[in-house]
Amino acid sequence: MLVLGIDPGLTRCGVGIISATKSKRSLIAVETIRSSPELSIEARLLAIGSAIDALIEHHEPELVAVERVFAQHNLRSVTGTAQVSGLALFQAARRGIPVSYYTPSEVKAAVTGNGRADKAQVGFMVKSLLGLDEIPKPADAADSLAIALCAVLRPQQTSNSETAAQRVWRNAARAAAK
Repeated sequence: MLVLGIDPGLTRCGVGIISATKSKRSLIAVETIRSSPELSIEARLLAIGSAIDALIEHHEPELVAVERVFAQHNLRSVTGTAQVSGLALFQAARRGIPVSYYTPSEVKAAVTGNGRADKAQVGFMVKSLLGLDEIPKPADAADSLAIALCAVLRPQQTSNSETAAQRVWRNAARAAAK
């Protein structure tokens, strides 16, 4: 299954595609779509929407996973994030692709086993779970992959079992302690 993860943002929108089977997860593509604050809002949305459209058209994901917009103190930032989320939802809906929504804490919990994990922990787990040589940069790119991984890992979790992310994190902690 191909999953497109989107970390919506008006200045930087992380987008990442992973391939996932029962036994393997791998990186297909990752990038950060940027738009200049000097452009009009409609020009910025057009650029981001066009880039998301091209990515979906090229890779044909079977699921789109989007980080759910949450309230911040900066209303302008929330508005831009919500507008970019709407672009992603529109592109998925016009193709009949299902969409999953995850809060930041749900993504962190699915990928690291801790809903309060920091960016470094999330990046480390993205690298580990996808078998990458390094953590994708900037953080928006790594976050988009974490969102895609959440869509894959979350259904497999039960309250009584250790997640794949928790297992990798535990093994890494053991290796670092040696």
